[in-house]
Amino acid sequence: MRPLTEAETRAVFEKLGRYIGENIQLLVDRPDGTYCFRLHRDRVYYLSEKLLKVAASIPRDSLVSLGTCFGKFTKTQKFRLSVTALDFLAPYAKYKVWVKAGSEQSFLYGNHVLKSSLGRITENTAQYQGVVVYSMADVPLGFGVAAKSTQECRKVDPMAIVVFHQADVGEYVRNEDTLT
Repeated sequence: MRPLTEAETRAVFEKLGRYIGENIQLLVDRPDGTYCFRLHRDRVYYLSEKLLKVAASIPRDSLVSLGTCFGKFTKTQKFRLSVTALDFLAPYAKYKVWVKAGSEQSFLYGNHVLKSSLGRITENTAQYQGVVVYSMADVPLGFGVAAKSTQECRKVDPMAIVVFHQADVGEYVRNEDTLT
């Protein structure tokens, strides 16, 4: 377990910035204490400094996980967000997409969001902007990348993809062996 290097911090913050913008500051300086990001075995964990001090007494090879896993670095040093970060992304998301009740299951199976499945979308969402996907009952289901801007979504064919799937809460069931 070690602090992130400058390049790793930049990669993590750029990815988080796509979804929550300048609200990253709210993740670090919270009212209940100061939180930080730490790297352990190519995975980035989000934890309080109190927990960090307690975990310092555990040897690295014995430590399996600590805090909340936000994502991992690939072999090419690209950062991939994990579905476990959804609970922290959803309250601060700048751009949101709501899917119709009948299409929630399709998204939770790992499929993209089609125009016919789209319930609502935040105004002024740009193309390739990170979005958090919600059910119509405002339950966060996952996140993805907008394939079309808000303006383009109004004119596009009903079978066109409007949100590219990145992660969803269905991964807890599909990948339960590999999630930490």
